[in-house]
Formats: sequence, C-alpha cells, structure tokens
Amino acid sequence: MSLINTQVQPFKTQAFHNGKFIEVTEQSLKGQWSVLIFMPAAFTFNCPTEIEDAAEHYAEFQKLKTEVYIVTTDTHFSHKVWHETSPAVGKAKFPLVGDPTHTLTNAFGVHIPAEGLALRGTFVINPDGVIKTAEIHSNEIARDVKETVRKLKAAQYTAANPGQVCPAKWNEGAKTLTPSLDLVGKI
Repeated sequence: MSLINTQVQPFKTQAFHNGKFIEVTEQSLKGQWSVLIFMPAAFTFNCPTEIEDAAEHYAEFQKLKTEVYIVTTDTHFSHKVWHETSPAVGKAKFPLVGDPTHTLTNAFGVHIPAEGLALRGTFVINPDGVIKTAEIHSNEIARDVKETVRKLKAAQYTAANPGQVCPAKWNEGAKTLTPSLDLVGKI
C-alpha cells in the first residue's frame, strides 16, 4: 500500500538538535512542511555525505518554511556524538532523530528487519501531516538533496495552485499544466 496522501502515524521519539535533546512527534510535523530523510545508521559511510548535502541546502529549506529531519535507527545519544565527531554531520542545524524502536522506519516502510537498519527513504510531508512524496532506494546509492528541494517546491506549488500539475523536470517558475480533455494526446 502506498503512503502517498496518507497521514503520518502517531509516534514519539528523541532527537539531538542544536546542542540539546528534544522530543519529536507527529505533531512536530504539523503546521509547516517537513522533509524526513531516513538513513541506515550513524557512523556509516554515505550517511555523512548526505547530511552535509542537506546542511548545505538548509537555508533554502528554511526559506521554504520547511524543517528537515534526519532519521536513523540509532539513539539520540549516538546522534550527539556523531554530530560532535564528524565534520560533515557537525554542519547539521536540523534535528537528528533516533528511532531505536523502529517505529518510524516501520511506519514509513523503510525498515530492514534482518539488519535492524533503515533503507534510504525521503518523504515530503505537508503542514497537515500528509505524505506528498516518497522515495526509497537501496543503501549503496546516496541521494542528491537538490532533487528533494525540487520535489518540495513542486508539492508546495500544487498545494497553492489546485488544478495545476508540474510536468517532468519542472522547476520553480517553469510552466505547469492544467489537466483537461483538450490536452489528451497533444503533449
């Protein structure tokens, strides 16, 4: 079953954020756009490169009134040490969420039971807590946050402009489409 256009399920966990531990729940995601980026575990290889990429785009996420949450199956304690010891992870200004109970990884369909880790999953969630995009892939393939930003902008545009759709490779400012019978077979 697809998670698209479904409500984020209730959860409660801890995160390391800007030098302190905070609680994160499904309510934390409401009232603003959110991006959840699942990673296998702290202290791995590709994960710090993705966190650094997200950190380099964080100002853009903030301009889009969006919070980023990095989620691994580790604890918030591990995330504190990871943030303090990895130069790449140390750039993160967003919450590093622990999911040691695997509540989130199971709810978002990214849990690997045999390993107790997460697949690389990225989810854009609207201010009502509804999942609008989902991308899940194998752990040896790191993501490019520029594509996440593009999808976020498309989701925000279509939310603000009902009846419009963003075609392939759409970028902010590009032409959108208004679905109609007149377009069928003409694109």
